[in-house]
Amino acid sequence: MDQHIAEAVGRPDLIRLDDRLVCLRFETMKVVSALAAVRHLLDTGAVRRGDTLLDSSSGIYAYALALACHRYGMRCHIVGSTTVDRTLRTQLAVLGATLEQMAPCSDLKLDQKRRVARIREILAAHPEYHWMRQYHDDIHYLGYRAIADRIRQETGDVTGLTVVGGVGSGASTGALARYLRGAAAGPADVELVGVQPYGSLTFGAEHVLDPEIIIAGIGSSIPFGNVSHEMYDTLHWISFDAALAGSVDLLRRHAVFAGLSTGAGYLAARHERGRSPERTVLFIAADTGHRYVDTVYARHREAAPIADLVPQEVRDQSGLALPWSRMRWNRAPAPDTGPSTPRRTHPWFSTRAT
Repeated sequence: MDQHIAEAVGRPDLIRLDDRLVCLRFETMKVVSALAAVRHLLDTGAVRRGDTLLDSSSGIYAYALALACHRYGMRCHIVGSTTVDRTLRTQLAVLGATLEQMAPCSDLKLDQKRRVARIREILAAHPEYHWMRQYHDDIHYLGYRAIADRIRQETGDVTGLTVVGGVGSGASTGALARYLRGAAAGPADVELVGVQPYGSLTFGAEHVLDPEIIIAGIGSSIPFGNVSHEMYDTLHWISFDAALAGSVDLLRRHAVFAGLSTGAGYLAARHERGRSPERTVLFIAADTGHRYVDTVYARHREAAPIADLVPQEVRDQSGLALPWSRMRWNRAPAPDTGPSTPRRTHPWFSTRAT
């Protein structure tokens, strides 16, 4: 029996959509990451019950950290993006978390920079606060070990496994690939496919902008230390319109009601399954579709048939074009995007994550 609602919320469902396509469905994915990170900090004495944990968030991580703090008796302070909606603001307030929300801004890069600048101001005034650094501290990999174990158990004896998911902070896809490869017969048995929005610099697509919106949570306008570029075999860049079509088809065809990034992952996963019919393809559904009712699902009549959507194969980032591009990454290092924030590593990373 679970001891707290966060444990139930963080536990995903594995849903077989057909013989070679599996959906790893979360209610709120980052809860599993935040719970394990906070538990690790308490176990190692880095923080104590009653301390204040601080971070920046565009929404999902704010809720996850608030739940983890509620579970372990911590205080929670969030510097939030303009994308934090009324429902989440209310939940955070009732859970006892403090939210500072940035003023409206159409520039995602400026919004992220302002949030980081505010974090540094808070730390200068309150050096006793612990900055979680969800984008740069590898303790956020820890929660995915048990999920990787479950994936191995439930997918059984497969010829090969391809994991597809939005890159975002890098923790979920990077951790799953690391733990799965560590237990597989060899690294080639598990392929990792990352999904990005246009405009994200993580894999060098900041020069191509989506006229609709940047899909929140799976891209970045600043370097993230938790993204291990060398883990990824293939990248898909998917536009808002294509992701909308994927989300609508996933609900219509399989009754899975999930967020916009899941629609993008579903498109990429279907394509990868078609290219390698001998492999099992698993894609990550990071959250439910409730936040996207008005912006995505209410527009279901506009959705293009997914059979009409095919990615353009590109050899490098200069060929990227909307609505969908695919490129072999071949576990290459990060592109040159200027100074990056180093990953904070812990002793567990080198001894337990291989």
